[in-house]
Amino acid sequence: MLAINRGENEKILKVDVKIEEEALIKYLENKIIKNSKSIFHETLIEAIKDSYKRLIYPSIEREIRSILTETAQEEAIEVFARNTKSLLMIPPISGMNVLGVDPSFRTGCKLAVLDKYGKLLSFDTIYPNAPQHKVKESKEVLKKIIKKYDIDILSIGNGTASRETAQIVSEVISEIEEEVVYTIVSEDGASVYSASKLGTEEFPDINVSIRGAVSIGRRLQDPLAELVKIDPMSIGVGQYQHDLNKTKLEYSLTGVVEDCVNGVGVNLNTASATLLSYISGISGAISKNIVNYREENGEFKSRKELSKVKRLGPKAFEQCAGFLRIRNGKNIFDNTGVHPESYNATKKLLKILGYSETDVKNGKINEISNKIKEKGGFLEISKELDVGIPTLNDIVKELIKPGRDPREEMPKPVFKSGVLKIEDLEIDMVLKGTVRNVVDFGCFVDIGIKQDGLVHISELSDKFVKRSMDIVKVGDIVDVRIIDINIERQRIGLSMKKTRG
Repeated sequence: MLAINRGENEKILKVDVKIEEEALIKYLENKIIKNSKSIFHETLIEAIKDSYKRLIYPSIEREIRSILTETAQEEAIEVFARNTKSLLMIPPISGMNVLGVDPSFRTGCKLAVLDKYGKLLSFDTIYPNAPQHKVKESKEVLKKIIKKYDIDILSIGNGTASRETAQIVSEVISEIEEEVVYTIVSEDGASVYSASKLGTEEFPDINVSIRGAVSIGRRLQDPLAELVKIDPMSIGVGQYQHDLNKTKLEYSLTGVVEDCVNGVGVNLNTASATLLSYISGISGAISKNIVNYREENGEFKSRKELSKVKRLGPKAFEQCAGFLRIRNGKNIFDNTGVHPESYNATKKLLKILGYSETDVKNGKINEISNKIKEKGGFLEISKELDVGIPTLNDIVKELIKPGRDPREEMPKPVFKSGVLKIEDLEIDMVLKGTVRNVVDFGCFVDIGIKQDGLVHISELSDKFVKRSMDIVKVGDIVDVRIIDINIERQRIGLSMKKTRG
């Protein structure tokens, strides 16, 4: 429907709503004309026909188009929201040194070396692609960087010259002894971040294009922490965003980001002001105050220290404390989703079950659920602790795995050491790929080719599929079979039938 509207607005299509005109006119005649023998009978019929054509039909058409468009917009916004959540919840690749690569032709490929914490160590530019074709020189630069900084993964943006650059990277990997892999990541919004006020504040002395490479690298290390810096509408995981109600779309996507951030929790000692601002109870001003306090006083040692932050009062603390994590702090509970209000109940629970806080820290309470059953079950323990069963369940879940990141359960990105060309593909070849976008008519999957392949909705499953999102989501790792190759149009048809478990 949105496509039809756009086509009509651009004068490419002419759209009409077809209605059984005679039936409607007959219906109106029966409603209005009470005496068919009246001298005004023919006049009334003409009046009815005239009013229908000039007034009633246009009104019906506008209403039908309005209802269809509104329904389409709601569906499109939901697609955006679901895809955005899936993208934000892609698991982080932590503890690895990353080389972010923002590929390009004429202006060269920008390189950003990031340590395992996302700190920018070095940057450079190489020109392996047209028109310079400095392949040999570019390879030497990449080899030196990989060796000097002990690079584990190269994160390559999926924009212009992505596949050509991946080909060069693949060749470099085959020519060196170091064990290195690469992956393709979405670079949607990287340019928006690069030119933003936030990007300028973060890297005031660095070229805009280098900031893009930094963003591409960091969104592999921690997609959520990096993508929250970008307007959700610029992430590019939907369709027809410029045809949607901007206010409704922005409200929906902001809600998704807040849910993801609060669901995952943030590291109080490393989170940016932007990331902190999505936490419940923390405004933009308070998030900046938290960062300022951290810079002036060093790392937070406990959640209690938040009371010293300017403008962060008791009410804000009550709302935000459970979503903030402190790694290696004084209190092991500060690295969990357990709210400070429940600390006493948590300590009492450990005492009842014969555990210590050291046991929690060392991961030695895996039998906690069994011990609760031995003590009378969750209902009895919850009464003894004076907490609800849902709260007790949450406490137990957090104690079993303090610092747990729910994203760890999601599929990780596909890492590659070689690259395929479309000419290498064959019908019925089965490949592993990453779902990049989900739309009503199917999904687009990155299989390592310049153009993502399309899995039409009819090829998503052996069963009838009403909605693509019932089968896949952005970030899913899927097995696909090639069913169509069009080299001239650079299009690849894929199927997931009989490839899913």
